[in-house]
Amino acid sequence: MITKDNIFTYAYKGLVSLIYVLTGKKDKIKSLFIEEDLFKDVKKNASRLEEASNAVAEMQKVPFTYKYKDKKGRIVTGNFDAYNKEQAKNFLINEGYDVIEVNEIAKGSLNIDITIFSPIKVGEMSFALTQVSTYLKAGISLIESYRILAKQAVKPAIKKIYNMVVYDLLAGESLSEALAKQPKVFPKLLVNMVKSAELTGDLPAILDDMANYYEEIDKTKKELRSALTYPTIVLLLAVAVIIFVLEFIVPTYVDMFADWGAELPAITIMTMAFSNFVQNNLLEMIIILIMLLVTYLFLYRNVPQFKFVMQYIFLKIPVVKNIIMYSEVSMFAKTFASLLNHGVFITDSMDVLIKVSDNEIYKRIIVKTVKNLNKGGKISDAFKDNPYIPIVAYEMIVTGESTGKLGTMMEKVADYYENLYQNSTKQIKSLVEPLMIVMLTFVVGIILISIIMPMFDLYSSIE
Repeated sequence: MITKDNIFTYAYKGLVSLIYVLTGKKDKIKSLFIEEDLFKDVKKNASRLEEASNAVAEMQKVPFTYKYKDKKGRIVTGNFDAYNKEQAKNFLINEGYDVIEVNEIAKGSLNIDITIFSPIKVGEMSFALTQVSTYLKAGISLIESYRILAKQAVKPAIKKIYNMVVYDLLAGESLSEALAKQPKVFPKLLVNMVKSAELTGDLPAILDDMANYYEEIDKTKKELRSALTYPTIVLLLAVAVIIFVLEFIVPTYVDMFADWGAELPAITIMTMAFSNFVQNNLLEMIIILIMLLVTYLFLYRNVPQFKFVMQYIFLKIPVVKNIIMYSEVSMFAKTFASLLNHGVFITDSMDVLIKVSDNEIYKRIIVKTVKNLNKGGKISDAFKDNPYIPIVAYEMIVTGESTGKLGTMMEKVADYYENLYQNSTKQIKSLVEPLMIVMLTFVVGIILISIIMPMFDLYSSIE
């Protein structure tokens, strides 16, 4: 039957058949129709394959809760994601759990994903990667390696993460695919590096490199945290002492001065007024402070423009500017070097680097770099005359591009600015500590002077 959809097909077949008749190739007419039938079959099969592929793509894991009995007879509960209940139960049984029950969590029910609040820390990830690499070198399979990590995990969130990796590996997926399914836990950098290792067949070496990478990041974060811990404690103690003095000590002397009828100096009147203000509005001050802090954190995490403005301000503060700049340049260079040295394309590397950095200003620099690369330009073009890229880093990138050793140069840049970052954190620690002590001494000194001066005046008037 000739329809609107196949009219062109029949016209084509008729024309070709006429040509075959005129040229004496009648035997090929039959093959023409056979090919058409085959084409229909192929098209039909392709359509079926596409439908099956779409059906698989639409399959999503659903959360399940489970209960099992451990070796000591205790009941342990947890949650797990699987495609269906039967698969979830079979997986848990195969993993050695004495399963009591498995239930699907209903949609709309209160189900907080604990991996959001307690993901694997950077230091823990570094150690886990080292473990997996060691297991693989010892001849233990990848599935068994992650199975060991799951069994040794104490936190339920960590156990779930590694169980999910084992589940996906058993389903026939690669390690990079299994890690990519948990983007809130495993960084995109790690996923891409594992993917490149799967192509080259040198997974243990890549895991060792990434373990060292995350160990350095963890070390850097701890150094910064250590540098800020002491000043923060001193500041909190200073505020607590000042509030205590204004709330309980100063009012006692205010009453005493009122009874004596002494003439108070200006500094004492100001201190008394501030003390009264604190007494009457302390709760409101605390509430407002908490609200401001929560609002700031919310805006900083959810509004890119606000985050950009704040980071721009931070980059204008002398000492803080150096710490941020050295940290970002070191992180960029270290990550870029790792990607280049393991054969990841530059354009793919930039896509990863955009997600690695948390600084909106440096993200925009990387976006500009990607645009330059798409236009056939160089990486260094986006870094030229940029106030947030040190001239040393720029020149070394230019040298790396011209010599074809960009990865090596990036390693040198990373090491150089990592040392500068460590020195800057020590510097800010040495500067802030005495500054906090001076500030505390100054404020307490003013309060003491405001109390002592009226007492001396009163003593002089009595004499």
